[in-house]
This record gives sequence, structure tokens and C-alpha cells, in this order.
Amino acid sequence: MHDSSDSGSTATAVSGGGGGSGTAGAPATAGEGPQLDRQLSNRHIQLIAIGGAIGTGLFMGSGKTISLAGPSVIFVYMIIGAMLFFVMRAMGELLLSDLRYKSFADFASDLLGPCAGFFTGWTYWFCWIVTGIADVVAISGYVAFWWDDAPLWIPALAAVVVLIGLNLPTVKAFGETEFWFALIKIVAIVSLIVVGLVMVFKGFESTSGATASFANLWNDGGFFPTGPMGFVAGFQIATFAFVGIELVGTTAAETKDPEKNLPKAINSIPVRVMLFYVVALVVIISVTPWRQINADKSPFVVMFTLAGLAVAASVINFVVLTSATSSANSGIYSTSRMVYGLAHEGDAPASFGKLSSRRVPVNALLLSGVFLLGGVVMVAIGGSIIEAFTLVTTISSVCFMFIWTMILISYIVYRRRRPHLHEASKFKMPGGVAMCYVVFAFFAFLIWAFTQKEDTLQALLVTPVWFLVLAVAWLAMGRSRARQAAAEPASTSVEKD
Repeated sequence: MHDSSDSGSTATAVSGGGGGSGTAGAPATAGEGPQLDRQLSNRHIQLIAIGGAIGTGLFMGSGKTISLAGPSVIFVYMIIGAMLFFVMRAMGELLLSDLRYKSFADFASDLLGPCAGFFTGWTYWFCWIVTGIADVVAISGYVAFWWDDAPLWIPALAAVVVLIGLNLPTVKAFGETEFWFALIKIVAIVSLIVVGLVMVFKGFESTSGATASFANLWNDGGFFPTGPMGFVAGFQIATFAFVGIELVGTTAAETKDPEKNLPKAINSIPVRVMLFYVVALVVIISVTPWRQINADKSPFVVMFTLAGLAVAASVINFVVLTSATSSANSGIYSTSRMVYGLAHEGDAPASFGKLSSRRVPVNALLLSGVFLLGGVVMVAIGGSIIEAFTLVTTISSVCFMFIWTMILISYIVYRRRRPHLHEASKFKMPGGVAMCYVVFAFFAFLIWAFTQKEDTLQALLVTPVWFLVLAVAWLAMGRSRARQAAAEPASTSVEKD
């Protein structure tokens, strides 16, 4: 299965009905049943990629990050963005090395073995369920801006119902919905940057008496006012801001012309990070001195509120509300596709591998929706929104780091076993294998950073329970299932050829 001559044959991609060599959407052959449909166009993929990079962690979590790290938060986002760019390039080269790969779980299973595919697929599902719960919690916090005396579990429950409804139609409908969600975020951030720059150049004085100026970046303790450990603490929620950046990798089986559109989406990551994170946060801290930013509130809303622009603050609150909805929407999409692929591998109940007449994995979709109700429960129980948000985002960040690590390990194995595919690739990862180890070192630093605060440490200590559950589940399946999964690539490869 694993020698260099197999040219990237993959069990999951072929048997999972992902389309096979770029032909998804064609009529299914006898015995295969319906397949996922390639309905996502270039504009859908570009905006889904942008939407994945602009999440709740930026809008909701950057307030706490700024309060912990001060202006040095700008460097925090730049460093994380730079490291993850290499992860995405490794993922891109792997996905394009064989178009039968539907997602990174497929190449993990193919290159590292069925156990790795099982752990990667289910952990990614868990990642997005936890992220979706965080988004539902955040949605409740945003609604409280207008409806502070109502039970917050009501908007949380409504959000889950709406999200399921958005994903039930065709994948094209999902792509269209996410396109407009992402567009709203882009317009809002660009508008915020423009308005903020006007405030700075005009020396706008807020109702708190603070004057908008770039000097606010360094005139209150410098760029590192909370010291080295404050800078380190800023990495936790900032890391969560980037979860979903790999989302474009789960759209591979439903993307038109992936060899053209996936590289475009991945290569735009540095530009997105500079514009949507770095420039936006520079403007926010310039307009609103970092000490005046409340850790429990979105600094995007606070900036306009302090300036006395209540209507604008309501508009921005609506935007960050749609951002959280967009993130959860993407989560339901990606988890349903992941469970669909796992079902075809025998790693999930077969009922989750069935498609509706519109080629949507409805059962897998409803499974993810049910688990999102955990966010409703967290809100109903009560307590601080930001405390609940910190707990679930830390767990999510650690699990996403596991996914990103599996992508890089798969890349290292791919380079060793299939050098001919790397040589033929038109989308090679910059830095190659050496850069993988640099990113591994960075991930080790992040894990250490999570141990430095009590709230993030508690969540970090809970996370291994998930991997213990997965290990028990894998062992319970028995060795026969592993042998069956390992035998499939050879037979399906012959059938396809």
C-alpha cells in the first residue's frame, strides 16, 4: 500500500464517493450510488477560504487577546498566520497530488494508515463541533447587545435551527450562503479600517477623552506593556481565530477545477492575514487605547461605542453576529462531509454515508446539528460568556493543532515515499520538510503557552480525554476492520484504472 509506486491511491477518496479523479457530479456508476457534487465555483471557494480565516476568534476573542498582550497582539497574529500558511501549502500539495483525495483525512489514511485517518477524521469532526458550540455561545453574547434582559438560550437554539436549515439544500446553496456571509465580513472590516483611519488622521476624541492616534500603539508601556508572559498569553485565543483556515481542504471533492482554484485560495492567506487581522487591529488600538478595550466584549463594537457612534456599533454587532453564524455554518458543512467520508470507510455508522436526492449527507448533517445543542446548554446554565468561550476555544485550538500536525506528518511521509509526485507538483510547499519541523517547534511553544494561564490549562488537561475515547473506539472495532480498510486501496485502484 505504501510504496512509492502506488502513486497516491487512496481508499477513502475512491470508496467514499468523492468523485474520483475530478469527475464528481457525473452520474454514479453501477453499484456506487450518488456521489458528492462539484458545485462550488471559484468565487465560492475564495470566499469560503476568506470566511474560514475571519472567524469568531477575531471578532469576539481579540478583546481578551488585546487585554492580555496589549499592542503586541499584532505580532501574535502575524506569527500564527505565517506558520499556518506553510501548513496550508503542505495540504494543498497533498490534495493536488491525487484528486481522489476528498480531504486531509483521506491522505492521512492513505499515507499514515487507517488508524491515522480514523483519528484525523473524527478529531476534525470534534474540532468543528466544539468550535460550533463556541460560535453558538458567541451568538448569544452578540444578541445580548440588543436583548440583554432575555434568556440567552433562545437565540442560541434559534441559531442551531437556522444553521441546519442553511445546509439542507444543495452544496451550491451552502456555497452561496457562505459567499454572502464572508462578503459581509469583508465589507465590514474594510469599512472599519477606513473609518478608523479617518478618525486617526482627524485626531478624533472619543467620549472617554482618548484621542485617536497611531501613538496609542506605543505610548502606554510600549508594544509589550504586559511583558513577555503577556505576549505569550495572547497566543491562546489568537490561535482560535485561525481555526477553519484549513476549511478549503474539506471542499476538495465539491470544487470545480481544484487544480486552479485551491492554489488561488491558499496563496491568498498572507494577504488576508495582513488585511483582516493586522491592519484591523492596528486601527482598533490606534482609535481605542488598549487598556480601554473590555476583554468580555468585541473590540470591533467597542471602538464605535466609545466614539459615540451607537448606530454604527449596532451595525458592527450585526456583522460580528453574521460572522459567528458563518463560522458555525462552515462547521456544520465540514463535519457533515467528514462523517460522510468516515461512514464510507466503515469508521462511522453506514446511515451517515447516505446522500439525499440533492446529494447532501443529511444524516451526517443532523448529527452535527444535534451536538451543537451543547452551546445552548452552556448558555442556559449561565456564567460568563467569555469564560465559556475561553474553555471551548482552548479545547478546539489544541484539537486543530493535532489536525495541522497530521497534515505536516502526512507531507513528510509523502515526500519520502512519493518523491516523483513531489517533483511533478506545480504547487510545491515552500521550505519543504525543513519548514515542517519549524512549525512543529511552534506548535510545541503554543502548547506550553496554554499551560501559563489557569483557564487555558484546565481546558488543555481535559482535551486528552477525547483522544482516549477515540483510542477505545478504534480498539473496539477490532483488527479485522483495520485489515479491511488497508486492503481497499489495491482493489479500488485496479477498478478505477
